[in-house]
Amino acid sequence: MRPAARMARLSLIVLFAFIAAAGWQYAVAASQSTPGDQFLMGRVLDPQDTPLEGAAIRLVDGQSGEVIAEALSQPDGRYALPITGDLPQDPLLMIERDHYKIFGQELGRDLLGVLAQGGTISLPSITLERQITAAFWIATLVFVLVLVLIATGLFHNTLATLIGVTLIYAVSYIGEHLHEGLYIFDFQRSLHYIDWNVIFLIMGMMIVIAVVEETGIFQWLAFFAYRISGGRPYILLPILMLITGVASAFLDNVTTMLLMTPITVQIALVLGIDPLAFILPEVMASNVVGVSTLIGTPTNILIGSFGQISFNGFLINLTPGVLLAFVGLILYSAYIYRKDLGGSQGASELLLERLSERSRIQQPEDLKKAGVVGAGMILLFILGERFHLLPAVTAIMGATALLVWIRPDIEKMIEAVDWTTLVFFLALFITVGAIQEVGLIGMIAALVGRVVGDSLLLAMLGVTWLSALLSMVIANIPFTAAMLPVVGFLTRTVPGAGSKALYFCLSVGSAMGGNGSLIGASANMVTAGISESAGYPISYAYFFKKGLPALLITVGLAFAWLLIRFL
Repeated sequence: MRPAARMARLSLIVLFAFIAAAGWQYAVAASQSTPGDQFLMGRVLDPQDTPLEGAAIRLVDGQSGEVIAEALSQPDGRYALPITGDLPQDPLLMIERDHYKIFGQELGRDLLGVLAQGGTISLPSITLERQITAAFWIATLVFVLVLVLIATGLFHNTLATLIGVTLIYAVSYIGEHLHEGLYIFDFQRSLHYIDWNVIFLIMGMMIVIAVVEETGIFQWLAFFAYRISGGRPYILLPILMLITGVASAFLDNVTTMLLMTPITVQIALVLGIDPLAFILPEVMASNVVGVSTLIGTPTNILIGSFGQISFNGFLINLTPGVLLAFVGLILYSAYIYRKDLGGSQGASELLLERLSERSRIQQPEDLKKAGVVGAGMILLFILGERFHLLPAVTAIMGATALLVWIRPDIEKMIEAVDWTTLVFFLALFITVGAIQEVGLIGMIAALVGRVVGDSLLLAMLGVTWLSALLSMVIANIPFTAAMLPVVGFLTRTVPGAGSKALYFCLSVGSAMGGNGSLIGASANMVTAGISESAGYPISYAYFFKKGLPALLITVGLAFAWLLIRFL
């Protein structure tokens, strides 16, 4: 017999043996099952009609208190209690969950009769009522403290959120032994609030940016803008704003400004112009144009992951409004800096030559490879939703492809990842999760829901302008993270909001609202730091004076498009 035939026969024998073993196990399981097994099923919701996970459901003897069956509600709020044996005459269905009132319900005779006959019962959805305890006030105060620390700059953003997480854990683990009402949540429960899609998307994009940055492409683009403008400030301004905006649509705003600000200062000095006449319009353009894509701003990454909005979703629904806002921003910037732009002294040949030397492409071959991988990533961002490819997976795939193909110093690339920012997001998710766990977010959502009622227009107005104005005094990333559950509730309850219009309103308000003040967006603060180190400080008052009108113009134009698009 040939070896191939022998192998085929052996494979068939193994296959039939496997099928026989599986059939035998099934027969044994069937013989051991009890014909009288039945289930008591249902669903647990919170006051906002959101599925409630982790609720303890028990069927107990009403007289002795003995537990007959128990289960936990799943992420979709559903539970299934397996009932075996005879039931007592008066069983009680008990549901308990931290920060909610205990629910108890007697099973009627009709239900008991169905269970006695071996049937399965599906109960109506049960809504648990919130219970306000000391944990509610502590979690709220900790969140407010974190916001104050971030706004005042007393501590670094990451340290501020870590302080919040530490206080929450300390109260939950230590305070619980002093008073039961001090418990917020444990470590395992807190991890449920971390959006790992956001974490891995940011990490992957940071590695991609670190590789691309080494090529010198951004410095070359800035100098290229100078060359095609002929050194004329009125033409150079919109070109620099366009380059910064387009880069911000595919890179993180902070990274874009880190790369663009130094070369912009040099160009301005070559022309004899105050660098702030270029820098402020650039950073405002990054906040505006970055809104058009999923990966353009940290707030969009949060919104896209929470609201399950694809790359195409942002691109299609927001790009026209972003273009309107961008044109308005260009006209506004040219007007407020007209004296600076009109006072250019021209460039000296020596300074221009030095600028040209610093703006050469350092690694052209690596740039070509990065272009190929980048194009592939954009294609996957656009088409990935068709086969359920998460943006985080695309980012990790692109980063890995670049590391394998280009072979840069892997330790240097990993060090280029801003781990401080990632820790900030991790701690922020847990801090916001605490106020969501104790019910503050739900109360805010219910209040906003009562104000807007059934009006999609009122809801869009409220979300957009509330986000824009509050982003002036609260850093937009923690504000957006806290607002997402509220917008999710309104999306489910307001007629017509199923189009996810309110998520796009939050995107416009939180990102473009960052132009209203120096602390409104991370890119603003980073740019101010670089500008100050170059000898051109940006004060809070100066940024507010220039930024508030920009906020009103850009948000107003983008909101007008949202009304056209969704109403």
